[in-house]
Amino acid sequence: MISFALALLLAHIIGDFVLQPDHWVAKKRKKKHFSPILYLHIGVHALAMLLLLQFQLKYWLGFIIILLSHFLIDLFKLHLEGRYHRGWLFALDQATHLIVILVVVYAYHPFFISFDSLLGPAALLFLFAIFSVTSVSAILMRLLMSRWPLPEDSAQDSLPQAGKYIGMLERLLVFGFIVLQQWSAIGWLIAAKSILRFSDLSRAKDRKLTEYVLIGTLLSFSLAILTGLLYLYLSSKI
Repeated sequence: MISFALALLLAHIIGDFVLQPDHWVAKKRKKKHFSPILYLHIGVHALAMLLLLQFQLKYWLGFIIILLSHFLIDLFKLHLEGRYHRGWLFALDQATHLIVILVVVYAYHPFFISFDSLLGPAALLFLFAIFSVTSVSAILMRLLMSRWPLPEDSAQDSLPQAGKYIGMLERLLVFGFIVLQQWSAIGWLIAAKSILRFSDLSRAKDRKLTEYVLIGTLLSFSLAILTGLLYLYLSSKI
């Protein structure tokens, strides 16, 4: 079952990402169902699946279902573009493809998902830790850092909410390193961040900015480390 599922997923990745250049996507958007590229794209998927499934005829029905559904989903997405955000359409497109693959895998190799394990103590603890180092910590950071405003920094000078998402990503990395017991990697992460911020911190009259960045970085890393240590302690008790 696993090898079958991996073959279908790999074929999807090859067809939708590896062997679909940007100019193919542009031509499909322009001509939609009149574009030969759309049918060439489906052909690439078909060839990838045939090769990865080693031309096993017992999967012919699943093969047809995946190809036909892929064509219809892509066509539907092309006709919706311009009316909805491309990011949301891309996510919906990929989710639908994956659901079809999941259904085909289940049809040939029935499997069962235990919801008890999905909502068990280990899974709930992991979700608690992930939300803690992302959304919860982001709010805490905003509250803690609000006492040191930097009026010279304008919102137009940076991407919208970039600092929030950078903080989330760095805390997720720190948390992951702690769970994997790779403490030295945290030092490398701090060093990498310092190098990236060097140009900001080397500006004139930037003692305030230097102190602000140091406080924010230390607070962010501390929250992630504390969450990681708490996760390791509680997971050992489950």
